[in-house]
Amino acid sequence: MEFLTLVKAAILGIVEGLTEFLPISSTGHLIVASSLLNFTGEKVATFEIAIQTGAMFAVIWEYRVKLMATLAGVFRERIAQRFALNVGIAFAPAVVFGLALGGLIKAQLFHPVPVALAFVIGGLIILWVERRHHRAFGERDLQGTRVSRVESVDDMSALDALKVGLVQCAALIPGTSRSGATIIGGMLFGLSRKAATEFSFYLAIPTLIGAGAYSLWKQRELFVAADIPTFAVGLAFAFVSALICIRWLIRYLSTHDFTVFAWYRIAFGGVILLTAYLGWVDWAQ
Repeated sequence: MEFLTLVKAAILGIVEGLTEFLPISSTGHLIVASSLLNFTGEKVATFEIAIQTGAMFAVIWEYRVKLMATLAGVFRERIAQRFALNVGIAFAPAVVFGLALGGLIKAQLFHPVPVALAFVIGGLIILWVERRHHRAFGERDLQGTRVSRVESVDDMSALDALKVGLVQCAALIPGTSRSGATIIGGMLFGLSRKAATEFSFYLAIPTLIGAGAYSLWKQRELFVAADIPTFAVGLAFAFVSALICIRWLIRYLSTHDFTVFAWYRIAFGGVILLTAYLGWVDWAQ
């Protein structure tokens, strides 16, 4: 195992962890970073999906008390049962659409330029939603004085969960951002900013662990025992960086909105498109 390969795995792990839960698309950043590192190919594409599991372990660790309480009460407590059911309902659309369209999307859109377009479009959508919220609620939205229809994940209905699950399917398009789609979508459907963010975290557990396991199983013939250190390094760095990001994001959202991430998406996507158009960077496919 070459040391340089482990370094690249560590870098991608950090990129995954820092971008998974921000509305800026971890998959899009991984595709761009892999291209810049000249670390591409079918095996690397599967690696990028698999290391998302490391970020999910960070969610499990950060919310271990809530998750353990849910598991302990799932057979006798109504709130725990409803929460588990809602996560399952929200997870189902991604399974259906992922199995039906995942191969086609991966073949056609897992390249830097399509990702850049998704960055820009997603940024414009976030700006529209945030400005809509500001017009409707003013500063109350960030001061915690606005009462949303759904203040807590425990208040969500099955229909709320289904709506969030459907918008999560937009994240099958790389560059869209799974967390961005679920959080912004949840806010549009009446969830508080905090509830939408927390439900996005919980929904990520089955979604991304499932995607990682399925991708590894489907491409298992590509891997050998010598690849284990590469995956271990990627997972470890993704876990640590994701844990840091989750704790920071929770604090940040108590007083800020997502506007800064929208402008970042637009600027980052614009740079990629400009350099590709002018031929300054030969983005690896």
